[in-house]
Amino acid sequence: MGNIFDILGPVMVGPSSSHTAGAVRIGMVARQLFGRQPEKAEVILHGSFAATGKGHGTDRALIAGLLGMMPDDMRIPDSYEVAKDMGMDFVMKNKNIKGAHPNTAQIIMEAEGVPQMKIQAHSIGGGRICVCKLDGIDVNFSGESCTLIIRNVDEPGRIMEVAAALSKAEINVATMQVFRDKRGGTAVMVVETDQVIPQSAIDELESKPGIIRVKFLDPNGSV
Repeated sequence: MGNIFDILGPVMVGPSSSHTAGAVRIGMVARQLFGRQPEKAEVILHGSFAATGKGHGTDRALIAGLLGMMPDDMRIPDSYEVAKDMGMDFVMKNKNIKGAHPNTAQIIMEAEGVPQMKIQAHSIGGGRICVCKLDGIDVNFSGESCTLIIRNVDEPGRIMEVAAALSKAEINVATMQVFRDKRGGTAVMVVETDQVIPQSAIDELESKPGIIRVKFLDPNGSV
């Protein structure tokens, strides 16, 4: 059965669910993955985002998401000014990204004491998005469900450790995907769950050798 939002669309500040609400969600998910508001951000627009982004407010919507705004926040049109007040520097660029979806944005985020992060995501309509690259590794998730993102060394035993930690916390796994840049290199596990994962389970995973970074996306939460 379809979702009512497939018919009515999301509650949002317009004019476009794909170019405005979707762009806000891309910025929001990027901020959650980064773990805080970036101090510096480079935002690259591709395809339709680049061609019609200014008219649809895509550029301001992406910045609004990085500032933690929701798609219905009335401050979205003023996000550039809000970013200045909140101490976030940013640059906007247009660039052709080979093979990318027309509604694509790349975001590179920096802050003192936090490793730089680069994500690539696209808007698929109705305010929905797909994250397709994380620090150069191909991934595929929407952030609409409780989602655990784990960066780890690609070696035996890592998947078993994650499964054991989630079982211990009584977390039910809905889906699990594993991506890697190369054999023995860096891998990304994307685990969608039925429950919010407690911080204790996240801390346990972060303490294990071979685990590089752990992030949890709560679709009802904020950073």
